[in-house]
Amino acid sequence: MCAGPLETLPPQLALQRGFRTPPLVLRLALLKRVDWTRSSGVLPSGSASFSLLVDFICRDCARASGADSSDCLDSSSLPHTHTHSHTLTHTPLPAWKTHLEPSPLRAMDSSTNSLDDMSAGSSAEFPDRASLMEVRLQAQEDEITLLKSSLADALRRLRLHDQLLPLLKQQLIAVNPSAARVLNQACCSDACSGGRKLSSGSGPDGIRQSSRVRRNSEKLAGQDSQRKRLDKKAASSANLLARSPSLENRAKDLMSSAGSSGSRRGTYGQGQSIKMFIRGRPITMYVPSNIQNYEELKMEPPSQRLELDWVYGYRGRDCRANLYFLPTGEAVYFIACVVVLYHINSRTQRHYRRHTDCVRCLTVHPDKVRVASGQMAGVDKDGKPLQPCVHIWDSSTLVTLQQIGLGAFQRGVGSVAFSVADSGAFLCVIDDSNEHMLSVWDATKGTKHAEVKSTNEAVFAVEFNPDDSSNIITCGKSHVYFWTLSAGQFTKKQGIFGKYKKPKFIQCFIFSLTGDVLTGDSEGNILTWGKSAADIKTLGKGAKETFQIMRQTKAHEGSVFTLCPLQGGALLSGGGKDRKIIRWSADLAPERECEIPENFGAVRTLADMEDGELLVGTTRNAILRGSFSDGFVAIVQGHVDEMWGLSTHPSQNIFLTCGHDRQVCLWNTEEHKLDWSLILEEYGLCADFCPNGSVVSVGLSTGRWVVLDLLTKEVVSEFTDGNEQLSVMRYSPDGSFLAVGSHDNFIYIYSVTESGRRYSRFGRCNGHSSFITHLDWSKDGKYIMSNSGDYEILYWDIASGCKLLRNRFESKDREWASYTCVLGFHVMGVWLEGSDGTDINALCRSHSERVVAVADDFCKVHLFQYPCPKLKAPSHRYDGHGSHVTNVCFTHSDSHLLSIGGKDTCILQWRVLDSRERLASASASASSSTSSPEPGAC
Repeated sequence: MCAGPLETLPPQLALQRGFRTPPLVLRLALLKRVDWTRSSGVLPSGSASFSLLVDFICRDCARASGADSSDCLDSSSLPHTHTHSHTLTHTPLPAWKTHLEPSPLRAMDSSTNSLDDMSAGSSAEFPDRASLMEVRLQAQEDEITLLKSSLADALRRLRLHDQLLPLLKQQLIAVNPSAARVLNQACCSDACSGGRKLSSGSGPDGIRQSSRVRRNSEKLAGQDSQRKRLDKKAASSANLLARSPSLENRAKDLMSSAGSSGSRRGTYGQGQSIKMFIRGRPITMYVPSNIQNYEELKMEPPSQRLELDWVYGYRGRDCRANLYFLPTGEAVYFIACVVVLYHINSRTQRHYRRHTDCVRCLTVHPDKVRVASGQMAGVDKDGKPLQPCVHIWDSSTLVTLQQIGLGAFQRGVGSVAFSVADSGAFLCVIDDSNEHMLSVWDATKGTKHAEVKSTNEAVFAVEFNPDDSSNIITCGKSHVYFWTLSAGQFTKKQGIFGKYKKPKFIQCFIFSLTGDVLTGDSEGNILTWGKSAADIKTLGKGAKETFQIMRQTKAHEGSVFTLCPLQGGALLSGGGKDRKIIRWSADLAPERECEIPENFGAVRTLADMEDGELLVGTTRNAILRGSFSDGFVAIVQGHVDEMWGLSTHPSQNIFLTCGHDRQVCLWNTEEHKLDWSLILEEYGLCADFCPNGSVVSVGLSTGRWVVLDLLTKEVVSEFTDGNEQLSVMRYSPDGSFLAVGSHDNFIYIYSVTESGRRYSRFGRCNGHSSFITHLDWSKDGKYIMSNSGDYEILYWDIASGCKLLRNRFESKDREWASYTCVLGFHVMGVWLEGSDGTDINALCRSHSERVVAVADDFCKVHLFQYPCPKLKAPSHRYDGHGSHVTNVCFTHSDSHLLSIGGKDTCILQWRVLDSRERLASASASASSSTSSPEPGAC
């Protein structure tokens, strides 16, 4: 019945409340019926707890006979049936019981005999004694029933004490690690060998800090439910403490003398195991045999560093006017936190990396050298909010010239533009606040000249009049505003649509050579706006001239997303639904047109190049190069939605990605291009190459997984395991098995034959209580290590039939072919202070086993020394992503690291440099800069 050893409890805790003090006869009757405790098995007669109960009864009997005479009966009240004596074995009291009174057991035996004799001699004097005795006996039996109930209550409290002990230790340890030792000494002093051995002292719980701002807006659904279960468990534990006052007081006494500490902890028990806590859950990891003294391990940052080599992708899905062509032959555009300068002919990239969050807008100065780029609001490494701003920088040197508006903008910067009439002296900015504030700044000094609320509706574009810097135009949802700036004050005039249908959106506008304004709208029309006399009836007295529609030209089916002026007054328009690019003469007569391929999406923006060539940014995040006569080809491509799947080829410089846009893409790291892509029926979440390199397996969101031939792109095998999403695919080192981790908590094992083209179910690993997140094979291909969503680390014997290894200690020296599990002894140091278990999305150990790369939930890529088993291990940290980093992977030669972002749809390729290569790279950068300084690398 009892869950824990009663010998370990002091008497005042074991018998603290609920015991009424019965009369002396009840004590004697209880001594007679004490065999009930032995026969029922509640308390073995030889245990110290049994002796403690007897001592308690006898001590109260002695007190009642001397101090409480009202409860004592005279000799005539005792039944004759009590003439036999009770002999009980008395166990010596432990040291902590020595303050109790000695048990008068023998005195009780002799007292009982004398009372029985008195009762026998006086029976003649009381003829009604028999009936009175029956009444008293019935009352005594009622008292015994109450005593049994109190005893059951005491046993229940003992069981609660045993259950509460681990939780109480965690709460005490959260304040002071030494509290655990105090609790052990208080509870285990009488159970040296037979008691339950507790873990050694540990640090503070892993409690998520409320001030930490998360960047991952879409986490796996199972994590919320598991956190609710943990919260429910914590509430239940609090109720148990409330029902146990003595435990609560004991905890308060220990806590009152304890200090404060951090939010996660590790314990080291005599070279045996390390324990860390995530969200209050203990995770035990055993120390390998080759580590003699864990405490003396020294953690240092790795000698290797990362250098941004290439950026895959372009943000055209939700941004406008973000592609320009520079006289240097470079296309300038952005994705995530990086502004890319891509030299089209030499196919090289340079990167401006001073932004701390996603870049949202871009413009080029009239001198074609300076560039202005605006970013969203972000968070720093500690979760504190970062304010949006605009950077003005030199495109030739990548040096920041001005940082404008820090603290002046809200949420982000939506649109920017340089003035033209005064050679770019001013910069106008529209922010993303509710009022979409319009402000004008001195581009050289960084000071603000004027500011005004523009509108509560969305604003898509802003531009200075090229002939007059005091005139500014904005457009957006159902409006075109004409602004005049004078003496630091703005005046606004609204465009009047008159007899023309008012479109839902004005998407873009440009200025013609005649001074008119041409707008493209969501109805597919190009509207020509000209100045006209004021309509006093409409605008009221004192109204001056205004802009009205002079002409309407039907241009596209669907929206007109972009307008691009050409020399001589001609212009280009890009369509949405029809995906057409049309060249118009100065009087808006169509001259030429072409249609871009459907797989690239609609036309988002256009940039004029030399010799009649064009650059086209599309809504499916591609940049095309071409002309009306030769057609268009993609020079930049990327994913359109969140990515999770990433795998590198075992022997070639290629890698594969998949994501929520249902695309599977194969990339070449040497040529920096997309080799091929295909669209699946469901979106992919994980992938892995077969060790022979001929096929790749892709896990999908419905429980289905497919095997693709790399050469033909054909599906050679297809299976379904469960109906929930798959989270990890992993081949064994020799390619004979494939492990499939699912969100249904199972790991499915398949045997692989015919060079990865034939699969058959081998078994299923059943034991996790939450969804599978990561898994790795041992080097001999016989065992698997796996992690789950509730922070479990389990080990499996695949060769013996997918059996769960109950004794995890046996796996402490096992060598792993790969290391992607985020929980494990060798990578414990990658977890940060305050981590809640979801802060690290992925990690990958290099093939040389020298470093481990980590993808976190705060837009950072980390590089740690491997192994890194100690808390707060130092690392190098790198910025670039604008969303949670979902995966990282080294190439087969460890020369490069790939990282993929979530919502930023960005793939970053990093060059891995050792100390010698860093010196060579630094000297090369001194002569010709290829990238701006890396503020995020530390």
